Amino acid sequence: MSKISEDLEEMTKKLGEYVNKGRVIGFNEVRKEPAIAVKPDKSKIKPLREMKSCDAHFTAVDCSTRTLKRANNWGIYLLRATYASVKGRKVDWSYVEKICTVIGGAYERDWLLRDARLELESEMALSLLCAPCKGRAPYEGHYLLLDGVSFFGEKRGFKVSLYEKCKEWEINLLAISKQSSTLHDDRGRDFMTAAYMISPYLIWVYHPIENGKANLHKHLYGDKAVIKLCKDSPRVFRCDIMEYLTDREIEELLSPLTFISEDPRCLGYPIPLWLAHDFSRPSDSMLLHYYTQIEEKWANAGLRECLHMEELSCNFPDTLHGAMYPYKREPVDYV
Repeated sequence: MSKISEDLEEMTKKLGEYVNKGRVIGFNEVRKEPAIAVKPDKSKIKPLREMKSCDAHFTAVDCSTRTLKRANNWGIYLLRATYASVKGRKVDWSYVEKICTVIGGAYERDWLLRDARLELESEMALSLLCAPCKGRAPYEGHYLLLDGVSFFGEKRGFKVSLYEKCKEWEINLLAISKQSSTLHDDRGRDFMTAAYMISPYLIWVYHPIENGKANLHKHLYGDKAVIKLCKDSPRVFRCDIMEYLTDREIEELLSPLTFISEDPRCLGYPIPLWLAHDFSRPSDSMLLHYYTQIEEKWANAGLRECLHMEELSCNFPDTLHGAMYPYKREPVDYV
C-alpha cells in the first residue's frame, strides 16, 4: 500500500469517528516563544565578507501546506516537503507528499499542522544525511538550512535526532526565519529593522542578541542573530546558529551565505531556501487528483452526505469569491 493510500485510510478512520462520536472540545495551546526587548548595540554588529565563489555544499528543506477540504471542525491538507541542494551552480532536489487529516477548530489545526510540517521536514533532512549512496553524504563544511526558528523536540520543533546527527557530522546547521515577530527593541519596535538602521556595514551579522542564547532546556537550540547577506538588498533575516557552532568565528561561519544570496529571484535571501519553498508548491492538477480520491473514499465509507453538509456550512465565503475548491483561496500556507 502506498503512503498516500495509508493517509487516505487514516482520513476515513478519523472522519468516521468524528461523524459517529463527535470531537473532544478544548485544546492545550503549545507554548510560544516569549518576546524579548533589547536595546540595539552597534558594537555587536560585525561585517561579513562578500564571497563571489564558494566550494561549500548548501542544502535547505521546507514544507508547504495546501487545503484539500475544510469544515469548521476538521480539515484535510496536503503537506509537501522538499529539499533543494546547491553546490556551485548545480542544483538537486526532490520531495515527499503526505495527506494530513486534522480534527479540531481552525486555531487548533494551525498548531497541529505546524507540528506535522516540522516532523516531515526533519524526516526529509535526516534521510538526506543518511543517504551517502546517493552522492549526498554529509561532510565538513556542509550547510543545512532550516526555514524557521531553532526549536527542537517537545511538540513545537524539529526532531532532536536531526540536531544530534548534524552535530556528530560537523554540519553547519542554521535556522533562518523569513521574519521574527518576537524580536523587539527597547521601545517595542521591530528589532531587525532597528539593527539595520544602526549598521555601518553593507553586509553584516548582529550577534549575539541579548537573552537570545541557546537554551536546550527550553528547546531553543540556537543563538539568535540577525543577518544581512546582500549589499544590494535591504532584506534582513533572523538566523539561529546552533549551540555547537558558537565557539567558531561567526563571520567565518556566515560569510559563505553571501555567495548564495545574490540570485535576482530572491535577492538577499539564500537561494536553496527559496528553491525549497518554490519546489514545495504542488500543481493544481495534483491537488485536484487528491481531491477526487478523497471524494471517492468518502462515498465508499458512507460519509459523503454528512461531510459535504459540514463543508457547506463553512465555505460560503469561498463561494462568494468564486473559488470552487479550498486551495483556490489559499495561495500561501495557512489553515
